[in-house]
Amino acid sequence: MARVTTYATMCAVTEVPSNETTSDRPRLVIMAAGLGSRFGGVKQLARVGPAGEAFLDLSISDARLAGFGDIVLIVRSDIEADVREHIAEQHGPDLPVRYVRQDDLGPERAKPWGTLHAVLSAAEVLDTPYAVINADDYYGPETFRLGHERVSGLTPGVAANVAFELGHTVPPSGSVTRAVTEVVDGRLTAIVETEDCQRLPDGTFAAGGVPVPGDTPVSMNFWCFHPSANDDFEERWESFLAVNRTEAKAEAMLPTVVGELMAAGRMVVEVVSSPERWIGVTNPEDLEPAKRALAKRA
Repeated sequence: MARVTTYATMCAVTEVPSNETTSDRPRLVIMAAGLGSRFGGVKQLARVGPAGEAFLDLSISDARLAGFGDIVLIVRSDIEADVREHIAEQHGPDLPVRYVRQDDLGPERAKPWGTLHAVLSAAEVLDTPYAVINADDYYGPETFRLGHERVSGLTPGVAANVAFELGHTVPPSGSVTRAVTEVVDGRLTAIVETEDCQRLPDGTFAAGGVPVPGDTPVSMNFWCFHPSANDDFEERWESFLAVNRTEAKAEAMLPTVVGELMAAGRMVVEVVSSPERWIGVTNPEDLEPAKRALAKRA
């Protein structure tokens, strides 16, 4: 994968020494470089668990129990020290973790370039099948078990998404935006960012103003990829950058690129359904409900 190496050598990758050999196991990539502008702080490290855990700590623990090996944490330079301190506090010195600074992969600008760019920033260490998740979402242990089971068997040209039921991702009141998927025979055929996903007063659900079943699959950004996908990702990034280099807010997003690769016949995405209930935060007022929801699971 020579083309990806061109990007990877521009990025700083460091790792905490570990006595454990994990190089032959799938890796978990946690995207933790977001700005958290609506949250008003470093949302990635918000303490939501009963022992002061952040969402990413719960994901690391669940992933390790499921069989994942190295953890790859994608951060920004300005929060790297805080993330390292937090991980050391929560997991001790022996966690096999590698830190990647997304902003080391240019071009330089204040806002990160999106989730595709995040994955490419870690390309140097993504030489085994890997799963990609958000740092500020709770996915649950069964999601990681299903993800590990699927990612371990991926072959070139095949990816996977561990999807959630819409009804397990919307709040009791109010509406949210969700990546609603269309699945045929267990394969993803379309993914559409849909506003106004909500639980209606009668207990049914709607997405974009249209009634939908509660078990409609939605993507919460739990992706599984074979390392050969990195070449396609780089090609799509180069095309995106050629058009958007001077755009201050444009982002290259993984779901969009996956859709393009599916349309081009270069990627098939299998969908696995998780029975878990998603928990997450977007705004500061979401923090206490998330803590209560997690406490009920303890």
